[in-house]
Amino acid sequence: MALGKAMKRLTKPVDELDREALGAYCDGLGATPMDQITPRTPTRVAGEIRAVRIVPRAGASAVEVTVSDGRGSVVGVFLGRRKIPGMSPGRRVLLGGVAGKDGNRYLVYNPEYQLLG
Repeated sequence: MALGKAMKRLTKPVDELDREALGAYCDGLGATPMDQITPRTPTRVAGEIRAVRIVPRAGASAVEVTVSDGRGSVVGVFLGRRKIPGMSPGRRVLLGGVAGKDGNRYLVYNPEYQLLG
């Protein structure tokens, strides 16, 4: 039995192991799993920053931060900002706010955020 578990772990792709480890880390923070977000309700999600973009919205700049927990992703939109110190790909972050759905992705406008170790 233990040998079977060890063989499964050794034969799993590395990116799948990374997703599982990130999901376990986020669960430990008490964050909502990103595949269980309910639109238009306050939520708190945690994950790793995958991308940071500056996007013009209504004539003003906005920073879009894509955060993933291995099960899904959320885009944090910071209106009126051109950069946010510490927000860079690979960094772990905790976002809080009301999630809205835009097509097939979730957006959280001007979320509270906490940069994690």
